[in-house]
Amino acid sequence: MSKLIGPGKTVTLHFAIKLEDGQIIDSNFEAEPATFNVGDGNLLEGFEKALFGLEEGTKQTLKILPENGFGMSNPSNVQNIPRSQFEGMELEQGLVISFADAGNGELPGVIAEFDDKMVSVDFNHPLAGKRLDFQVEILQVS
Repeated sequence: MSKLIGPGKTVTLHFAIKLEDGQIIDSNFEAEPATFNVGDGNLLEGFEKALFGLEEGTKQTLKILPENGFGMSNPSNVQNIPRSQFEGMELEQGLVISFADAGNGELPGVIAEFDDKMVSVDFNHPLAGKRLDFQVEILQVS
Protein backbone atom coordinates (compact mmCIF):
# COMPACT_ATOMS: atom_id res chain seq x y z
CA MET A 1 0.00 0.00 0.00
CA SER A 2 1.34 3.43 -0.98
CA LYS A 3 2.54 5.69 1.82
CA LEU A 4 2.14 8.83 -0.36
CA ILE A 5 -0.40 11.51 0.53
CA GLY A 6 -3.27 11.81 -1.93
CA PRO A 7 -7.07 11.60 -2.18
CA GLY A 8 -8.69 9.17 0.25
CA LYS A 9 -5.65 8.88 2.53
CA THR A 10 -5.59 9.38 6.30
CA VAL A 11 -2.66 11.51 7.43
CA THR A 12 -1.16 12.00 10.90
CA LEU A 13 1.28 14.88 11.16
CA HIS A 14 2.90 17.57 13.22
CA PHE A 15 2.65 21.01 11.65
CA ALA A 16 3.45 24.67 12.15
CA ILE A 17 2.05 27.59 10.19
CA LYS A 18 4.41 30.54 10.16
CA LEU A 19 4.56 33.98 8.61
CA GLU A 20 7.50 34.64 6.30
CA ASP A 21 9.30 36.42 9.15
CA GLY A 22 9.18 33.19 11.21
CA GLN A 23 6.37 34.22 13.57
CA ILE A 24 4.42 31.06 14.50
CA ILE A 25 0.66 31.37 13.90
CA ASP A 26 -0.24 27.81 14.90
CA SER A 27 1.73 24.68 15.77
CA ASN A 28 1.21 21.24 17.27
CA PHE A 29 4.87 20.20 17.43
CA GLU A 30 4.73 20.44 21.24
CA ALA A 31 1.39 18.61 21.44
CA GLU A 32 -0.42 15.57 20.07
CA PRO A 33 -0.18 15.18 16.27
CA ALA A 34 -3.21 15.96 14.12
CA THR A 35 -4.98 13.34 12.03
CA PHE A 36 -7.23 14.12 9.08
CA ASN A 37 -8.69 12.40 6.06
CA VAL A 38 -7.72 14.04 2.77
CA GLY A 39 -10.80 15.88 1.50
CA ASP A 40 -12.70 15.99 4.82
CA GLY A 41 -12.49 19.80 5.06
CA ASN A 42 -10.40 19.89 8.23
CA LEU A 43 -7.48 21.37 6.32
CA LEU A 44 -7.73 24.17 3.76
CA GLU A 45 -7.62 22.76 0.24
CA GLY A 46 -4.43 24.65 -0.67
CA PHE A 47 -2.60 23.25 2.37
CA GLU A 48 -3.91 19.77 1.59
CA LYS A 49 -2.81 19.89 -2.06
CA ALA A 50 0.65 21.07 -0.98
CA LEU A 51 0.97 17.76 0.90
CA PHE A 52 0.09 15.59 -2.13
CA GLY A 53 2.92 13.26 -3.07
CA LEU A 54 4.74 13.61 0.26
CA GLU A 55 5.44 10.32 1.99
CA GLU A 56 5.42 9.03 5.52
CA GLY A 57 8.53 10.24 7.38
CA THR A 58 8.92 13.46 5.34
CA LYS A 59 9.94 16.65 7.17
CA GLN A 60 9.53 19.69 4.95
CA THR A 61 8.57 23.37 4.86
CA LEU A 62 6.09 24.18 2.12
CA LYS A 63 5.43 27.68 0.77
CA ILE A 64 1.71 28.54 0.69
CA LEU A 65 0.74 31.48 -1.53
CA PRO A 66 -2.22 33.63 -0.40
CA GLU A 67 -4.54 32.26 -3.08
CA ASN A 68 -3.88 28.72 -1.77
CA GLY A 69 -4.15 29.70 1.90
CA PHE A 70 -6.54 32.25 3.32
CA GLY A 71 -7.13 34.10 0.06
CA MET A 72 -6.31 37.59 -1.05
CA SER A 73 -7.39 40.60 0.95
CA ASN A 74 -10.62 41.96 -0.55
CA PRO A 75 -11.10 45.74 -0.26
CA SER A 76 -14.89 45.30 -0.26
CA ASN A 77 -14.55 43.42 3.04
CA VAL A 78 -13.51 46.68 4.72
CA GLN A 79 -16.61 48.48 5.97
CA ASN A 80 -17.05 52.00 7.32
CA ILE A 81 -19.42 52.07 10.27
CA PRO A 82 -20.62 55.18 12.14
CA ARG A 83 -18.63 55.77 15.32
CA SER A 84 -21.94 56.10 17.22
CA GLN A 85 -22.40 52.31 16.90
CA PHE A 86 -19.33 51.84 19.11
CA GLU A 87 -20.66 54.01 21.95
CA GLY A 88 -18.75 53.48 25.19
CA MET A 89 -16.10 51.29 23.56
CA GLU A 90 -12.43 52.12 23.76
CA LEU A 91 -11.19 51.57 20.23
CA GLU A 92 -7.64 50.95 19.09
CA GLN A 93 -6.13 49.90 15.79
CA GLY A 94 -5.88 46.11 15.53
CA LEU A 95 -8.65 45.47 18.09
CA VAL A 96 -10.77 42.44 17.12
CA ILE A 97 -14.49 42.86 17.70
CA SER A 98 -17.19 40.24 17.21
CA PHE A 99 -20.13 41.26 15.02
CA ALA A 100 -23.30 39.34 14.14
CA ASP A 101 -23.55 38.34 10.48
CA ALA A 102 -26.79 38.08 8.47
CA GLY A 103 -27.51 34.61 9.87
CA ASN A 104 -26.76 35.71 13.47
CA GLY A 105 -23.43 33.90 13.34
CA GLU A 106 -20.28 35.42 14.76
CA LEU A 107 -18.11 37.47 12.41
CA PRO A 108 -14.82 38.90 13.66
CA GLY A 109 -13.72 42.30 12.42
CA VAL A 110 -10.46 44.16 13.00
CA ILE A 111 -10.46 47.90 13.66
CA ALA A 112 -8.35 49.28 10.80
CA GLU A 113 -8.70 53.00 11.60
CA PHE A 114 -11.16 55.39 13.18
CA ASP A 115 -11.92 59.01 13.91
CA ASP A 116 -14.73 60.89 15.69
CA LYS A 117 -17.26 60.09 12.95
CA MET A 118 -16.40 56.74 11.33
CA VAL A 119 -14.77 53.41 12.15
CA SER A 120 -13.15 51.35 9.39
CA VAL A 121 -13.53 47.61 10.14
CA ASP A 122 -11.66 44.95 8.16
CA PHE A 123 -13.63 41.69 7.84
CA ASN A 124 -10.94 39.91 5.80
CA HIS A 125 -9.34 36.88 7.45
CA PRO A 126 -6.29 38.13 9.41
CA LEU A 127 -4.04 35.90 7.26
CA ALA A 128 -5.59 37.00 3.93
CA GLY A 129 -2.94 38.20 1.51
CA LYS A 130 -0.09 36.59 3.46
CA ARG A 131 2.41 34.06 2.14
CA LEU A 132 2.86 31.33 4.72
CA ASP A 133 5.40 28.65 5.57
CA PHE A 134 3.72 25.32 6.33
CA GLN A 135 6.22 23.18 8.22
CA VAL A 136 5.22 19.52 8.35
CA GLU A 137 6.46 16.23 9.73
CA ILE A 138 4.42 13.38 8.21
CA LEU A 139 4.14 10.68 10.86
CA GLN A 140 1.74 8.27 9.18
CA VAL A 141 -0.12 7.83 5.89
CA SER A 142 -2.74 5.10 5.55
